Amino acid sequence: MASIVESGWRYLITHFSDFQLACLGSFLLHESVFFLSGLPFIFLERAGLLSKYKIQTKNNSLAAQEKCITRLLLYHFCVNLPVMIVSYPVFRYMGMRSSFPLPSWKVVSTQIIFYFILEDFVFYWGHRVLHTKWLYKHVHSVHHEYATPFGLTSEYAHPAEILFLGFATIIGPAITGPHLITLWLWMVLRVLETVEAHCGYHFPWSLSNFLPLYGGADFHDYHHRLLYTKSGNYSSTFVYMDWVFGTDKGYRKLKALKKMGVEEDSKQT
Repeated sequence: MASIVESGWRYLITHFSDFQLACLGSFLLHESVFFLSGLPFIFLERAGLLSKYKIQTKNNSLAAQEKCITRLLLYHFCVNLPVMIVSYPVFRYMGMRSSFPLPSWKVVSTQIIFYFILEDFVFYWGHRVLHTKWLYKHVHSVHHEYATPFGLTSEYAHPAEILFLGFATIIGPAITGPHLITLWLWMVLRVLETVEAHCGYHFPWSLSNFLPLYGGADFHDYHHRLLYTKSGNYSSTFVYMDWVFGTDKGYRKLKALKKMGVEEDSKQT
């Protein structure tokens, strides 16, 4: 496996410049992972497949889905790509590289864990600030246009929010100056996580069923269903910040009531 990765990476750095890989390569990787992981949830919703796992019974209209995709393409090309290009010198200055030797898996895993911890902390406070009255009305309400989220709505947001909360994702790599392969892995994991959190389905194999601190779709779907003043559940990947500051009380109370209802039903049968 290591030899395959090394051979593939050697081909990339031989045929493309560091700038091309860091900017255009990162952009193409992001678009591929994002749309390939998010589009299936549109088809599931339209076809009514796996509906027993859908968290909300309401479906989005075809027009709403098309609007989301159109806006996303606009935001990605007009906001995300320019930001990647502009931030390239900063990452280079902080030590990012694409050359050999490749980092060890120990280094990669340590940096990824650090990124998750830092991103959770920064995202929580940034997201919570966006739920103050003025910022919600003028910025964050764009993301909440979809009270019934689906995978692609994860990146549907006001351009100002893309820049504001995007800082939480890039601050870790900006500090550590990782190898580009680490940055790509981090980007893939974050995209998959946020798409899953907005997918609108809670499956038996969902990661939140196995990792108690992991948020997932059920946790974040609750956030989209309620009014901004009462939502809570501001966390990104892991939910410890909401637990520490008590901003998930409504969600935990609802889960407890549902659990009691299931237990009562089982006793009666």
